[in-house]
Amino acid sequence: MSKVAVDEVREERILMEVVVDAYDAEERGMGWYYYLGEKIQFPFAATCTTNRRTSPLKQGVQVEVIGMASGDDCTHEMFVEIVWDSETLAIPLSQIQPIEPDEDTQEAIADWHYWVDRGYAFG
Repeated sequence: MSKVAVDEVREERILMEVVVDAYDAEERGMGWYYYLGEKIQFPFAATCTTNRRTSPLKQGVQVEVIGMASGDDCTHEMFVEIVWDSETLAIPLSQIQPIEPDEDTQEAIADWHYWVDRGYAFG
């Protein structure tokens, strides 16, 4: 059971703007990919909020997010790209919070975090 309360406004936006007409996991994933890619203004600064075994970022580290990862990388989870040790690295969007984002970026990332925190999945 989710620890995040249902947000009816956010649920409606996700249903009508993100996963509308998505009939399977792949279509839901692509819906999220295009929604986030259209609404997020890159680049933006962000802070790592949680450690993950699949990411070198540690809680509290600040990064500059430069874009969405490729669609192939986002089939099960949404990833964004950062520059890390002079290389482009894809990290989970759920691992970061933006620092002073514009309104659309804040809303889109909050929508994704809500989706993840509610325990929703593409499948």
